[in-house]
Amino acid sequence: MLRSFLIYLSKAVWAQKVVMGWGLAWRSASRFVAGTRLEDALRVVRELNAKGINATLDHLGEHTTTPEEAQLATDDIFQTLDALGSDASLRGNVSIKLTQIGLGLDESLCAENLERILGRAKQNRTFIRIDIEDTPYTDKTIGLYNLMLGKGFSNVGMAVQSYLYRAEADLRKMLEDQTRIRLVKGAYKEPADKAYPRKADVDANFDLLSKMLVDAARSVNSKISTDGRVPPIPAIATHDEKRIAFARQYADKIGLPKEGLEFQMLFGIRRDLQEKLTQQGYPVRVYVPFGTHWYPYYMRRLAERPANIWFFISNYFRG
Repeated sequence: MLRSFLIYLSKAVWAQKVVMGWGLAWRSASRFVAGTRLEDALRVVRELNAKGINATLDHLGEHTTTPEEAQLATDDIFQTLDALGSDASLRGNVSIKLTQIGLGLDESLCAENLERILGRAKQNRTFIRIDIEDTPYTDKTIGLYNLMLGKGFSNVGMAVQSYLYRAEADLRKMLEDQTRIRLVKGAYKEPADKAYPRKADVDANFDLLSKMLVDAARSVNSKISTDGRVPPIPAIATHDEKRIAFARQYADKIGLPKEGLEFQMLFGIRRDLQEKLTQQGYPVRVYVPFGTHWYPYYMRRLAERPANIWFFISNYFRG
């Protein structure tokens, strides 16, 4: 019930206006968001890189309402890509949401913006991860990914959510093209006819999909690039140590080298686990969100973990 309410609030314009007007809201949100400027995010990337951790940058924004907003979001992504291109020492790539660049407005507009982004990423020698959003956009998102493959782009990957019934079929199809996949559990509220309602089923499906990804990586000897920008086929994105242990144990069992299995985590969450896995020789990538449109992202983080709500409340009353 609480999770559903928080996800509702993440999409509520009135709630966004209220929360972003609170002086202490940013103090709490900054635990999960690197900053409001690109410079803030690049500083975090350098700090992570110094610890041997790679990054993926996300200039926050979603569900733009006009073509002009979609163009501005695309321009922001260009700036991030150019920053990576101007400093080859940065071990990072970029994540985007397609509703940010116009998917909810006009699919052809979104396709045009996505093609331009992938072209700019190629010029800057980096990789684009297309985030997966809620199910009204799943088919369109996968369709645009396939369209870009057809145009010859190979510097692009996808995400798959283990709480969806369709996830296994989607993953099998994408692995035919050796798609580089970020595997997540899912952070949106979905109806029971589309997503597993029980956590145990979500976890079991996550392990199944992890196994499929590890098998795919082993079959083609997929590894992270030497510059840390292009991930291997499996990107296991979770803070759940049981899911991480399963992926590690299965990879060891079939002989997948450590550089063939990447673990991804969110900025501000489980820094200890990030550093532990890095020290053990696994590629680790931290999702580094930044920008002024932090509210929806922040509310989804609160929905995922009740402990995050108490962090917010304690900050609020601390003043």
